Amino acid sequence: MTEERVLVVPRDRIMDAAGWRGIRGSGAARYLDVIAAEGRFESRAVMERDPRFKQVIPYLVLRDRGRFFLMRRTRAGGDERLHQRFSIGVGGHLNPGDRDLAGGLAREWAEELVADFVPELHLLGILNDDETEVGRVHLGVVYLAEAAGRAVRVRETHKLEGGFAEPAAVRAVYDRLETWSQLVLDVVGGDRAGVPLDDPGGDQRGDRRT
Repeated sequence: MTEERVLVVPRDRIMDAAGWRGIRGSGAARYLDVIAAEGRFESRAVMERDPRFKQVIPYLVLRDRGRFFLMRRTRAGGDERLHQRFSIGVGGHLNPGDRDLAGGLAREWAEELVADFVPELHLLGILNDDETEVGRVHLGVVYLAEAAGRAVRVRETHKLEGGFAEPAAVRAVYDRLETWSQLVLDVVGGDRAGVPLDDPGGDQRGDRRT
C-alpha cells in the first residue's frame, strides 16, 4: 500500500511553546496564511509520533436549526484512540490531491456523509489542545455549516452512527465526546446554539490558555 502523506505545519511556525487550549477566532486568517506558506506533506505514520509538527485537520460542525449532527465512532474505525467516542465534527487529514482545506473537507464530506448538497462553510476559528495524545500532533480549522432542513445521514455505517440531536442530548454525552467536540460545544452549544453562523462571537471565545 502507498504510504499516506498528510499536510503538516511546523509547530514553531504557528504557535509558541506554550500554545493554547481552545478555539481562537481572532486572527484566524493569519493562521491560515501560515498554513498555506509553511505547510507541507509528510508521512502520517511519522508525524503521529512527532510533536514538532501539527497535522492540519479541517473540522466541520453541522447544525440544523439549533440541532447538531452527532456521531459515534464504532470499533471499526481506523484510530482506536477514538473508538466509541462521540463527535460533532466531520473532518480528517489533508492529502496531496485535496488542493486546499475546502477541497479536503469536501472529500471528507462525501466520504463520511450522504447528502444532496454541499454546505456553505463559515470559519469559526483555529483549535488547539496539547493535553491529549491525539491533540498534541493535530491542529483543527473549525467550520460551521447549516443543513437548513436538508437530509443528512452517515455513509460509512460500519464506522459511524449518527443523526441530528438537540443540544441537551449532546450535552448528555459530553463526557464521551472527543475533546475537540467538547471544546467546540463549549463555544457554540447550549444558549449559543442560535448564534448566527457568520458571527462566531468575538476574539477569543473558547481560548483557555494552559
